[in-house]
Amino acid sequence: MTETIKIKKGLDIPLDGAAERHIVDARSIERYAVKPPDVVGFTPRLLVAEGDSVVAGQPLVADKHDPRLFLPSPVSGTVEAIVRGEKRKLLEVVVCRNTQNIQNTQSNQNTLTPEAPIWWMIKERPFGTIANPDHQPKGIFISLRDTNPLAPDLDYALKGREQEFEAGIKALEAFATVHCVKADGPHPAGNVGTIVAALDPINKGECVWTVNAQDVANIGRWCLTGEYRPERVIAVGGPSAKAPHYYRVLCGACLKRISEAQLIDAVYPNLNTQNTPSIQTRIISGSPLSGTTVAPDGFLGMYDQQVCFIEEGDHYDFMGWLMPGLKKFSFSKTFLSGFLGQIVKMSKCQKADGNKDSLTFGLFDSLTPHYDFNTNVHGSVRPFLFTGSFERVFPFDIYPLQLIKACIVGDVELQEKLGIYEVEPEDFALCEFIDPSKTEIQTIIREALEVLRKEAIA
Repeated sequence: MTETIKIKKGLDIPLDGAAERHIVDARSIERYAVKPPDVVGFTPRLLVAEGDSVVAGQPLVADKHDPRLFLPSPVSGTVEAIVRGEKRKLLEVVVCRNTQNIQNTQSNQNTLTPEAPIWWMIKERPFGTIANPDHQPKGIFISLRDTNPLAPDLDYALKGREQEFEAGIKALEAFATVHCVKADGPHPAGNVGTIVAALDPINKGECVWTVNAQDVANIGRWCLTGEYRPERVIAVGGPSAKAPHYYRVLCGACLKRISEAQLIDAVYPNLNTQNTPSIQTRIISGSPLSGTTVAPDGFLGMYDQQVCFIEEGDHYDFMGWLMPGLKKFSFSKTFLSGFLGQIVKMSKCQKADGNKDSLTFGLFDSLTPHYDFNTNVHGSVRPFLFTGSFERVFPFDIYPLQLIKACIVGDVELQEKLGIYEVEPEDFALCEFIDPSKTEIQTIIREALEVLRKEAIA
């Protein structure tokens, strides 16, 4: 049964480039990657070597601390590359699809167990790790609405998969009560953390499991047919996207084909071409507020369901904040655009109420503010100040500023008192967006959670 909650605090960012309701089938993409760094707390142990043949659902890397947890190959094919970073950290296992045998493997098993290839899709809070099979969650939460900027419409993405979704819910009910929630309100109403905090906050020693709505359908397909096919409909858009729309892909798909189709400037990423103007674009896998920057030929994040194309903010505006800034989005009313947006909002409300005597009626009712967004943070790091803005966009029943400060100084006892177990970094994405101090709040929260996670397993 679907539950509904209403959230009042938050902020919807008017980012241009929403995906049109048109799905392009891109499941024929040949290259895929499993990325262990996308999984919090996962210490990878490599199970394959370059040149090995693998089948869809076969483990590629396993967790050193719990061999039951593993990351499977999205497709059948050959291990093309094993990419490592500093200190030989495993970054990616790249698999090239075998075009002569693209059928996925079938399993006779139809029950959800930790040994199933779809177990990695279930996450556990606090800490955001893969669900620990030995833990007893007090609930499993599924958000039926994604409120991130330019996020996909989940009702549209799941159209035609209702039977698989119901089968996935049934499989999850074997572990705990499942809450399917559609939140009403501004972002971050659709974040699963907001939903958990509103319905059943997490205390120390407790845990809940969360699953992406599209992954519920993938779990259902595996339970119904034994087929491992980690399919997602992703929204591709943004101010710098040529033709925003939806793509149907498999998890970990290479974004090269999508980038070539969506980049406005044909010379990108060759940004050093002489005498050729180019628009430098940042490609983000995931939400523009909390996603990860990827290369044009990079790979979709394992838990991501959107890709954003945004102009790189590598330039400075003349006179900066001294200009009126009519096209700059302003939450704190630093620019005139902040007041213009408020006037337009008031005008529309008065029109809806039938108040035609207002001075603003008819003058601004047809005016829709348009903002130029890029990745520029408009300033450098400065002292962490108390402004009262965080409380206006943070819907949790905790003090965000005090919690952030406790994380900065490393006061674990104070963090626990202030509700650190209820949050994940994405829950502070809006706070980071409006923060005049330009503090990397999400990084601070993740580092604090990592300290607590390691102490918990020590």
